[in-house]
Amino acid sequence: MSSQLNIPSGVVPEPLLSVRNLQVGIVGAKRLVHGVSFELHAGATLGIVGESGSGKSLTCHALLGILPTGLAVTGGSALYRGADLTRLNRRGWKPLRGTRISAVFQDPASYLNPSIPVGRQLAEALRCSLKLSRSQARERGLELLKKIGLRHAEAVYCQYPFELSGGMLQRVLIAIAVCAGPELLIADEATTALDVTVQAEVLDLLAELKRELNLALVLVSHDLAVVAQVCDQVIVMRHGVIIEAGTTAQVLADPKHPYTRSLVDNHQEYGLERFLEREMEDA
Repeated sequence: MSSQLNIPSGVVPEPLLSVRNLQVGIVGAKRLVHGVSFELHAGATLGIVGESGSGKSLTCHALLGILPTGLAVTGGSALYRGADLTRLNRRGWKPLRGTRISAVFQDPASYLNPSIPVGRQLAEALRCSLKLSRSQARERGLELLKKIGLRHAEAVYCQYPFELSGGMLQRVLIAIAVCAGPELLIADEATTALDVTVQAEVLDLLAELKRELNLALVLVSHDLAVVAQVCDQVIVMRHGVIIEAGTTAQVLADPKHPYTRSLVDNHQEYGLERFLEREMEDA
């Protein structure tokens, strides 16, 4: 679990993650992400919004050091506690990825071994990251499955991925992602493939884990209603560029860019209006 920092009164804490002029492109050719910059503090939540091809997922993959073959960071930096994530090699990433920095993606089934029960996969992650014994890992794994809201955790522990629903698989993947108590969690379209009810449950789970673990959360989505439910800050991307940024309430209630306005208008029917009404009542 991430520790709370004792910050003296009047002192502004350093950001946990500071991204400056990040650029991603095809090696020797076209640039796809153009100068993305933002800061994220411990316990804060940032939404990255944009339609398919906007560069939001490439930005996150660059932060995780998992860009597809042929793509590379071509400029800028991403400082995490003073270490530039864009310059880390495999050895440099070893103490960070899956422990201090974790991720959850859109299709959980593709990240789980279909031939191994999900409980054993969670236990293996616990053993690798926390150096637990087999019995300790099993006990902790069952605790995590219960914590993330899975009923009959003992039965789920022994089930294979194909025996679980998409929402249950996503919860298992979240359990694996947070099992080592990371400081930063990147959720890249983590609720896109889920139906509306399950999506809301997973978002509630992420919000609860953020509060309990003091997680810094980056939530990537094409859905403004999803971001409105969870995020403190939001950046809107289009064609690899940030076109608008600010607090979620500011950007969604009073969008300045025509593209952001079109996204807000197109998502009104999916529940965004309820968020805007709540913000107006709280103001």
